[in-house]
Amino acid sequence: MTAAERIISTQGSPQTRDDSVPTPADVVAPVPAGPGDGAAVRPEAPEGAGTPAGAPVGPTAPAEPDAPKGRRRIGVLLVVALLAFLVDFGSKLLVVARLENHSAIKVIGDVVTFQVIRNSGAAFGMGQALTVVFTMIASAVIVVIWRIARRLYSLPWAIALGLLLGGALGNLTDRLFRSPGVFRGHVVDFISVQHFAVFNLADSAIVCGGILVVLLSFRGSNPDGTVHQQADKDGKAEKDGKDGTDDGGDRAGKTGGAE
Repeated sequence: MTAAERIISTQGSPQTRDDSVPTPADVVAPVPAGPGDGAAVRPEAPEGAGTPAGAPVGPTAPAEPDAPKGRRRIGVLLVVALLAFLVDFGSKLLVVARLENHSAIKVIGDVVTFQVIRNSGAAFGMGQALTVVFTMIASAVIVVIWRIARRLYSLPWAIALGLLLGGALGNLTDRLFRSPGVFRGHVVDFISVQHFAVFNLADSAIVCGGILVVLLSFRGSNPDGTVHQQADKDGKAEKDGKDGTDDGGDRAGKTGGAE
């Protein structure tokens, strides 16, 4: 076969191609119409192609604040404070009516006795000449406790602060309404412990509440129900992980420079 015959017999050659019959190369796949007429259609990304690292993926929802740790415990605080106040107030009324200007009543021999003493100082008879100062301190303690109560979610903290609040209110009532005058009133003490001091139930509530606060603080408990020791551990772990990443980057940089 000659060269001319081979060219003529080859399908699709310029010499033998009929313009009315399309060749496979001339066939174009139909393009789906876009949202509007004549709109260009964006080609689909090849399968397996992911989003570049660090590129944002759609709108990011704002981070929600941490949910409260249960419900607030203001009710518990108020109930404990009211009980402590009423018990202290009732006991003072009773001992003033029955024991004042009378001989001491022995409860446990001479170790614990009941006798009424008017105290112008702080708890356990301290600071006799600072009545007004202690009145202002008691008022400030009440304000601070009330401010803390707005974010109070811990039951033990509610009990502790309730004892502090009830005791402070009990002694503050004496300083405001008992003789010799407003802000200078003497507190009624009646529980006498040999070789120790004379105090009342409000002082006992304040001491018990203070001890409970110290214990809760050592355990890492916060009034809002969180544990600050766990938060410190999480922060330390995050810092250690960041330091390790930085060290790895420094080592990689040094290795690349050496090469």
